[in-house]
Amino acid sequence: MTMPAFEISKTFEFSASHRLSGLPADHKCARLHGHNYTVRVQLRGETLDPVGFLLDYGELSPVRDWIDAALDHQHLNACLDFNPTAELLAQHLAGTVRQLVPIPDGVRVAVGVSETPRTWAFYREAEAAQ
Repeated sequence: MTMPAFEISKTFEFSASHRLSGLPADHKCARLHGHNYTVRVQLRGETLDPVGFLLDYGELSPVRDWIDAALDHQHLNACLDFNPTAELLAQHLAGTVRQLVPIPDGVRVAVGVSETPRTWAFYREAEAAQ
């Protein structure tokens, strides 16, 4: 398997609250709390367009717009239909990127979600997801 030669990323931020179900009552994440989230969208591929872009960064603007409208200053449990862990949020956002952005053939999407400056969860599409 050949590894992609090019990678770009763009970072987005939002603030939101959540609580995680399925945890013991005394677990801090079982209580209502909030984060200043950082989302990093990464695109990886082997070929560039005629201009020399994997994808023009401007093409990712719909992702920013969607995050601002759907997630920023929201209670994630109320606006998402899954337990809003960083891992599941990263997976959901990767699918959202695919829906909102015309991703070129052969380019794989990965999304990282950070809840704190020291933690990241990543979701990377499998090669078959292209």
